[in-house]
Amino acid sequence: MNDLQERRIQVDEQRSNVRKQRQQIENLEGAAKRRLGGLERNIQFTEGQIMENEVKLKQANQTLQKIEADLTVAETAYKEKQSNTVARLRVLQRQRESSTWIVLLQSQSIEELLERRYRLQQVYKADRKSLLALKTEKEEISDKKLLAEIQKNQIALLSEQLQYQKANYKAQASVQAELVTRLKTDRRALEAAEQQLSQEANNLSSIIAQRLGEQQVAFRSGTPGYQRILGTGQLVRPVVGPVTSNFGYRIHPVLGGRRFHAGTDFGAPTGAPIFAADSGTVIVAEWYGGYGNTVIVDHGNGLTTLYGHCSELYVTVGQGVQRGQTIAAIGSTGLSTGPHLHFEVRQQGEPVDPLAYL
Repeated sequence: MNDLQERRIQVDEQRSNVRKQRQQIENLEGAAKRRLGGLERNIQFTEGQIMENEVKLKQANQTLQKIEADLTVAETAYKEKQSNTVARLRVLQRQRESSTWIVLLQSQSIEELLERRYRLQQVYKADRKSLLALKTEKEEISDKKLLAEIQKNQIALLSEQLQYQKANYKAQASVQAELVTRLKTDRRALEAAEQQLSQEANNLSSIIAQRLGEQQVAFRSGTPGYQRILGTGQLVRPVVGPVTSNFGYRIHPVLGGRRFHAGTDFGAPTGAPIFAADSGTVIVAEWYGGYGNTVIVDHGNGLTTLYGHCSELYVTVGQGVQRGQTIAAIGSTGLSTGPHLHFEVRQQGEPVDPLAYL
């Protein structure tokens, strides 16, 4: 009774740890949902900015096309005027020594001569002014074109940045969505584990006692299919593989927190053979909650061995097995993080350190 009460206290502690772990996961799930909502809002806002910039980029392209068209017209007019003006200036320059003097000498008076000279100067000045005006116009249009190109490049760069930002937000949202889904799954697993741990820890000793009682009745009545085989008490390793987790208190790989580990874990690949640690009679060969597919062998004198998380079972209840006989295959069924053998040794239904018997 004292052992059972101590075991019940351990179970209550485990159940309390599971509740705390579940609360932590619920908090994480809530935080992940809030982050996901924020990212979705950011995506919507960024999409709006992208649409606005696409409109601005379209307008900038239209402005740039108009400026380029105006520049083409202006350059054509500039080249034509420049050609005409330069040709006329060259003619005037060649005729300057003769024509100019002829024009001046044809004057009837000093006033007329001065007037003609003034008009010739004004012609030369007007031509130079026209060339300078055309050059200024070309430079102004070129500046506008440069500004439009800069504006277009800035908008295109901003759009590219927004597209990258949107893709980044979507990637983060995808990660958060996966996290929310995984946390929901973990929470459900913890809820199930909380019930399983409580029920299985309380029931395993009584189940072993019940099965041993049924076995005794079967032996006495001569029920077919039941073989009475006793072990030696000296166990052999049940699988070829290293010890990955020892008997006693440990940090649980699935549920977290410090928990009592009722057996020893051996690492091995899926499908590897599991051997009976000693001769005996099979009293359990079925799915057993968090243990998954499970075999329990009675070796007599209150000693039993348990083989958990099996992928396949090769024996049936009541079957006699010999030490080293293959009884199951390595798996990862039940509450497990990967393929391995969970091996327990129980004395009068209570777990003891398996390595003390190997």
